[in-house]
Amino acid sequence: MNKKIVISVNTAWNIHNFRSGLVKALIGHGYEVMIMAHDDEYSPRLTALGCRFIGIKMDNNGTNPGRDLALLFKYWRALRSVRPFVYLGYTIKPNVYGSLAANRLGIPVINNIAGLGTTFINNTILTCLVKQLYRLSLRRSHRVFFQNSDDRNLFLGTGLIQPELADVLPGSGIDLAHFRPMPLPPMQKRCFRFLLVSRMLRDKGIEEFAAAAEIVRRHIPAVQFQLLGSIDTKNSNSISRERIMSWEKSGLIQYLSNTNDVRLYLANADCIVLPSYREGVPHSLLEAAAMARPIIATDVVGCKDIVDDNVNGLLCMAKNAPNLAEKMMQMIRLTPEQRIEMGARGRKKVALQFDEKLVISKYLNAIEQIRTAGSGHAMQPLKPTVETF
Repeated sequence: MNKKIVISVNTAWNIHNFRSGLVKALIGHGYEVMIMAHDDEYSPRLTALGCRFIGIKMDNNGTNPGRDLALLFKYWRALRSVRPFVYLGYTIKPNVYGSLAANRLGIPVINNIAGLGTTFINNTILTCLVKQLYRLSLRRSHRVFFQNSDDRNLFLGTGLIQPELADVLPGSGIDLAHFRPMPLPPMQKRCFRFLLVSRMLRDKGIEEFAAAAEIVRRHIPAVQFQLLGSIDTKNSNSISRERIMSWEKSGLIQYLSNTNDVRLYLANADCIVLPSYREGVPHSLLEAAAMARPIIATDVVGCKDIVDDNVNGLLCMAKNAPNLAEKMMQMIRLTPEQRIEMGARGRKKVALQFDEKLVISKYLNAIEQIRTAGSGHAMQPLKPTVETF
């Protein structure tokens, strides 16, 4: 019996950081997992989990029709070679081109729409094109998971998907054993610290964070503002390294670059901030809440799913630095005990609503439905390896 599963995301980093729990659970249930993604330094970590890594070169931010057609052929060739009984797609290009290739080969598909990003924030010709590609690629899917109800309703309302195919997951879930509450050192020995964890992209609200920091400093000078995350120079939406370095040089922002383990940085922050324009369900906020840190986030799709205003954090207006600064000062003026209580309520919320086990259970159920329907092919032995298409 065929028990091979292909999971495809735009980068190995993405799978390692957000889907490792699912990968380990699938392997633990006897499935043979193959990862198709753009090869990076995280590929060996995935093979170490016991799965096969198949490198597929893709231009994640590009819109060149020729390259996208070539990517479709790469998916078709790779999927024809391994013949899984189900294909799990994440992020735009694996969801579109991987699904189209799988459909052509008669391989059942489970998609995950993990946030609509800049393309859906800006209503352009590209938005229309992406919607048409989604409509074409999702029409034969077995299940399409969304990370919040707003995104699901948007796809249903515009006819991109049939209602019986759509379901909502609690984000990518959070490993509550890995992200545990940690006490902060006493305020007498340090200044108040805000931390923003994200890729350095404009639509994550990086510019607003810096502008709000400047406002707050005028009223409360002894406050620290930190940025943690990678700079994607190939993304047109990216904040340049020069811009970030200018903030750091002026003493406004401390840039922490990137890290393989965010927990120490979260543990040393008094409040986690994400002034994003739109999200799926941001994993950085799930991590912050799981570690019992109060949060300031924008009152937008995705963020408001995690933050209950004045309960486990504060909500601010999007693209509004003065309002963000006001919320920051409100957070500073709370007593340490009030912030601790906010953090505790955040931990309780993610434990009830966003536990990784809930996500894994939904995937296992969907996969089991496909398996018992007899949609697979003959099983072949799996060898942990790395291939490239």
